[in-house]
Amino acid sequence: MCERYFVLYRGYARQHTIEGLETSTPYRFRLKVTGCNGEFAYSPVVSVSTTREPLSGQHLHRAVNMNDEKEVKNILDTGHVHIDIMDKLGFAPLMTAAQKGYFGLTQLLIEHGADVNQVNGSGRNSLMMACFAGHLNIVQYLRKHGASWESRDKGGCTAMHWAVDGGHLEVVQWMIDDSCKIDIKDTCLEWTPLMRVAAISGNVDVARCLIASGADVNAKDINGKSSLMVAVLNNHECLIHLLIQNGADCTITNEYGISVTEMAKAFNRENVVALLEGLKTA
Repeated sequence: MCERYFVLYRGYARQHTIEGLETSTPYRFRLKVTGCNGEFAYSPVVSVSTTREPLSGQHLHRAVNMNDEKEVKNILDTGHVHIDIMDKLGFAPLMTAAQKGYFGLTQLLIEHGADVNQVNGSGRNSLMMACFAGHLNIVQYLRKHGASWESRDKGGCTAMHWAVDGGHLEVVQWMIDDSCKIDIKDTCLEWTPLMRVAAISGNVDVARCLIASGADVNAKDINGKSSLMVAVLNNHECLIHLLIQNGADCTITNEYGISVTEMAKAFNRENVVALLEGLKTA
């Protein structure tokens, strides 16, 4: 095999660090020494091998994203990488596993001491992410290991708010059965989970579940709006019918004295206007 040599350094230093080498790779070096008269001589060949790249948080997060339980365990067992280290998006390994539905990894990380209540930059924790993604088995496991229903993100939302946003009925029902509060309000707009449904998805099945479990259909937010008003503003017609069937007050007004019917007219919700005016004459 023909060997080719390249100049890596030329100068007078007594030592030199070579950067950019591949990990776990053999290299051969020779030293050329030149005298003042221009004469030179080569040293014997020196064979060396680089070591494996030190393990880092990037290795752990890569293994978690690939759902590689064996590699995650190997990395954690070295003790060189902190289990709750954040990635560049501000996600801890447990958050990623919970969001992606990697149940085995979730168990492994918690068994190795992952913090179930750690939050990211927006204040969300692994439980909120699992609730939003609809991974019931992970939600149950996190609860078993100390995850709290009372935790709030920076917008004041709880896991229940995130669960209804995700629209996973099975998760929402289990949370209710596990004594998660139904009418808890966020600390920003004072929206209950039912109001979140009215504002975001209009999911009738989730709303029906909340109402059947005792959600207050006439609770108001910081601006005096009820779930019915929010549903009207977002044109969730099926949800509007459900709310009215379950006792939503069509006569209430917000803090500015504007009624539900006036809101519907302002946004040209003709079907809703007809429904509300029909109730008045009934």
